[in-house]
Amino acid sequence: MTADYLALQEEAHHLARQLFGQQAEKVAAFTDRLMDIYTRVRDKDFLLIHNPGGWGNNVLEHCIQWERNVVAGTCATIERLGYTPLLVQHLRSGTSWWERIRDMRDQFGFFAAKARLLATEVEFITGHLDNLKVVLIGASQGAAFVNAVMQQLPSLQPVYSIELGMFFPYISRRVITERTLSLDWNGMVPDAAVRRDLMAGFRAYTAAPFRWAMRWLQGRPVKFSNCVNVRGHNYDWGYPYVQRRVVDFLETNFGNDTKGESGMR
Repeated sequence: MTADYLALQEEAHHLARQLFGQQAEKVAAFTDRLMDIYTRVRDKDFLLIHNPGGWGNNVLEHCIQWERNVVAGTCATIERLGYTPLLVQHLRSGTSWWERIRDMRDQFGFFAAKARLLATEVEFITGHLDNLKVVLIGASQGAAFVNAVMQQLPSLQPVYSIELGMFFPYISRRVITERTLSLDWNGMVPDAAVRRDLMAGFRAYTAAPFRWAMRWLQGRPVKFSNCVNVRGHNYDWGYPYVQRRVVDFLETNFGNDTKGESGMR
């Protein structure tokens, strides 16, 4: 290891200590994640950070299909514009029921504590890689989390967000800037989860156990959350409106004429 790398690692460790105090395992995990991302992205143009919907603990291959499609479409667009991206995930919650219950307070508080962790991570990475651009991608509760992170970042950071179908309890706390693309419908059907259509939500959750059981009986088990199909809460890349808005946002901010510059307009 070089002296520069060791100095950077010590800085990352110091940040982790500020966040987690004497919790040695969390300090070590946060430090390792910072150094891993830094090492993998330092030769790239873009860092894409996907923040899953729901409880925020689904690895990408277990996310609902339309969410995976949007992430893939965003990556492909960045590459088409001539950039090399690195895609990572930020899983904001554990998988146990205890961890979910413990995180509920933070969800009700617009993710203040959890958002601080990712904001610190992004500031560290961009602070050491001058030409790197960052795009945060979030769906549903993940969209709200991304917006909370954006609010904790300095306005001049080269960080942008794509927020899809933010769940209605968070809409009043949302802040939209020129670096934010926030979609509240898919161009086909109004999103009941955004529009506070409680009856549509009730029907979706009532039907979900039957869909979940049917998939298991068919030998195609999925997570229960993937069976909650709220009307209009679908932002598939194949929908012309969704694809056009995302592509336009990326081309406007990162078109070839801005490559190698800050990318900000």
